[in-house]
Amino acid sequence: MATRSDTAAENGSRFLISDLCKMLESYLDEEQVQDVYRAYLFGAEAHEGQHRLSGEPYIYHPIAAARILAELRLDHKTIVAAILHDVIEDTPTAKEQIVSGFGADVAELVDGVSKLTQIEFESPAEAQAENFRKMILAMVRDIRVILVKLADRLHNMRTLGVMRPEKRRRIARETLDIYAPIANRLGINAVRVELEDLGFAALYPLRYKVLEKAVHEARGHRKEVLNKIETAIKRRVQQEGLQGRILSREKHLYSLYRKIRDKTLSFEEVYDVYAFRIVVDEIDTCYRALGIMHNLFKPVPGKFKDYIAIPKANGYQSLHSILFGPYGVPIEVQIRTEDMDKIAESGVAAHWVYKSSEEKVDQMHAGAREWLRELLEMQTHAGDSLEFLENVKLDLFPDAVYVFTPAGEIMKLPHGATVIDFAYAVHTDVGDTCIAAKIDRQLVPLRTVLRNGQTVEIVTAAGAHPSPAWLSFVVSAKARSNIRHYQKNLKREEAIELGRRMLERAMGVFETSVDQVSGKRLRALLKDYHLKTEEDLLVDIGMGRRPSVLVAQALAPTDHGNASSDETAVQQPLVIKGSEGMVTRFSKCCRPIPGDPVVGVITGGRGMMIHTQTCRNIADDKYPAENCIDVQWEPGIDEEFPVEVSVIVEDRRGVLARVATVIGDADSNIENVGIEERDGLSNNLLFTLTVHNRQHLARVMRRVRSIPAVIKITRTKG
Repeated sequence: MATRSDTAAENGSRFLISDLCKMLESYLDEEQVQDVYRAYLFGAEAHEGQHRLSGEPYIYHPIAAARILAELRLDHKTIVAAILHDVIEDTPTAKEQIVSGFGADVAELVDGVSKLTQIEFESPAEAQAENFRKMILAMVRDIRVILVKLADRLHNMRTLGVMRPEKRRRIARETLDIYAPIANRLGINAVRVELEDLGFAALYPLRYKVLEKAVHEARGHRKEVLNKIETAIKRRVQQEGLQGRILSREKHLYSLYRKIRDKTLSFEEVYDVYAFRIVVDEIDTCYRALGIMHNLFKPVPGKFKDYIAIPKANGYQSLHSILFGPYGVPIEVQIRTEDMDKIAESGVAAHWVYKSSEEKVDQMHAGAREWLRELLEMQTHAGDSLEFLENVKLDLFPDAVYVFTPAGEIMKLPHGATVIDFAYAVHTDVGDTCIAAKIDRQLVPLRTVLRNGQTVEIVTAAGAHPSPAWLSFVVSAKARSNIRHYQKNLKREEAIELGRRMLERAMGVFETSVDQVSGKRLRALLKDYHLKTEEDLLVDIGMGRRPSVLVAQALAPTDHGNASSDETAVQQPLVIKGSEGMVTRFSKCCRPIPGDPVVGVITGGRGMMIHTQTCRNIADDKYPAENCIDVQWEPGIDEEFPVEVSVIVEDRRGVLARVATVIGDADSNIENVGIEERDGLSNNLLFTLTVHNRQHLARVMRRVRSIPAVIKITRTKG
């Protein structure tokens, strides 16, 4: 893999198409290399006259991206796509021209990497999210899409210095948040390390320089010691008759920075700044080499990890152990086979398997495809591109915890995962119907955070549903997206019900009903509103996006067309039950309860908010008149509603407990209490209570007022 030093070489003696073809000849057929050269001619003509900010002809960028993929020894179609990856987006070239010249596979790869430039977005964040969503969906169909995009991003990062500072920081942040983690998730370590260090240098240049200097100084001080350690390892390995390569490496700067930041360590407290890699022939030899190392240097307790028995999510396998080296220098030893080393550096690009059900797909490719399947499931549940991007970001930082199912199967979950995350990892239906859980046969709360080695059992019930409260403690993207998906469906059902009731009420003015509307008239209206179904129309009404009166006017028979102006036509108030759910909410500014005269306010996209008729927000004409509708309480409501009361009491010992006891005895629950000191002789107790209606509240207030220490009690509104 080329490094940043290659950038200087590129600027001096430019890496040309002839150099690329020479690289490709080492592993591709002559005919395939010719296809790459044809792609270069096509791309050079398409980009004719275009230049990058550095002033160089634009075609040098696609060639550089293709070089990165050639170093990973990818197939010729991926190399061709890398050379053509910007022609659809930045030139008049149509996708059909690429299909006719280079085939449908290449055209799909190029189209998958191209941004959505023809669509207007409300914000740059939304544009970024929608482009990312498009790329991910293309990546699900063909994983080579993301390999081309990673190569494109890596070369852009190498040449980031010509950008304006604010754009440089934005691109660096996006690289660290999205592209480097994707490279890590696919196991392409060589690309991931360089993306992280380049992003770190661009986003935090001062921190980068300070850390780079500290590592450089430590390297100088410890060079002799490290040489002695390497010599000792080589000598002992040879003495034991093991065949293998001994390599030394220094932890790259961004990884070092994250460890110092996340664990609040000093530079001296980081154990694995220096590591030695022992690469052997077989898995059995790895464990023999581990025993030799533990015999040579004393291991640090609790600092051994076996990624061979339990590989990382990206397929990475190796043995890791921190050792006490001579002179107090802590060192990390990594032991792996040649195949593991190859996979660790190149990931899914290590030995390309593409659309071949007959070939044996190794563990890492299977893991990558499983991840892509989960991404597809997440995007079908996400409400919009920004939410999808948020879910993918959550999924890209999986510091894993390993737990067991009752059958003994190992499950990998993100660090901090709870019982609910485990339930959704088993299956979406298990998560949706989860009601309880056992860890090591003991019942535990659903918000319990899991630890390595625990056995988790989920208890489900057929009629159970996800709780919105779960969103406050789940950490996995799969759990979060499924819970939100359920909430959205529930909200839609409630909006349909409210919209139907509001439309029926409005249709009553025209002496007709929704059921009497002709199908032809309804279809015509849906077409005018660009809606697909009657349910979509009802959702729009229930969520406040479309006034029910205007819809009723459009749906009413023509002979009732002027009924809205008829003085005898009176709209009946909309009846509310107090349990309508997420689309009907009760305002916190006035806390309406049954018995209060109320009014409904339609808020665009959020449903209906219920206020008292005397609420200051209504009186101040904060809402347009057409958004306010008459509502009334359904008789015999048996729900509980929060209400706020102020109780001024004498400053006596135990008065708060006395008031709280009386409130409880009056069948009211205290949700919250606050205390305000008034004049040193009295205090103001602010209670949020739950009551059934005004009569219940009056009964509570009478009982509180009878306490000798109570000076005054009033209901507060806002």
